[in-house]
Amino acid sequence: MSCTIPEEALKSFARAIMPDMIAFFQSEEGQHEYEEWLKTEEGQKITNETE
Repeated sequence: MSCTIPEEALKSFARAIMPDMIAFFQSEEGQHEYEEWLKTEEGQKITNETE
């Protein structure tokens, strides 16, 4: 199944959620979540390199 979303709709959505995304990633909780995600990504890279 394929769906094409008009570019203007995507831009409008991005403009609507961007302030909340910025606020989250600047918060203590957001920083913690980002650090955990980085650890997961680094682990995935190591796993893929050893296979």
